[in-house]
Amino acid sequence: MAPSKPKAKPEPKRKVEWVWAKALTPEAKADIAASCERFIAEVLKPKFLPEIKPTQWNYPVDISGKWRGSKYSFIMRWRSGFPDNAGEEFEDGFVRLDHAPGGAEYRFNVMWHRHTGQWLPVYPSLTLEEALQAIETYDLLRPPV
Repeated sequence: MAPSKPKAKPEPKRKVEWVWAKALTPEAKADIAASCERFIAEVLKPKFLPEIKPTQWNYPVDISGKWRGSKYSFIMRWRSGFPDNAGEEFEDGFVRLDHAPGGAEYRFNVMWHRHTGQWLPVYPSLTLEEALQAIETYDLLRPPV
């Protein structure tokens, strides 16, 4: 008779801890929005949208940002060049900063907007400066122009 296999030890239960995120005050939101707007004006627009080039398809006309709850979205405004709806505009987010738990400073999860409409995490728990640097340097997070 063959020896029986030893029984596997049960895995220990995972310890779940809740971490509170430092709440975003209206003043903090205003400071973060000002930093993001400055980043858009000084980095994103000159680098990715130096001029508006009308085409026969949809073409980008502006980059902006806005708060949606505890999430700051970077938004590309598009204008249609198609004959049946020429001049109509629409907005589409391309990257988002989700407020994340952190220490004494505000931290953000950098989220990428997939073509399916789903937001996927790319970088977890970055400071605002680190998040803006990631948007500038990582190809996936750049404006879709």
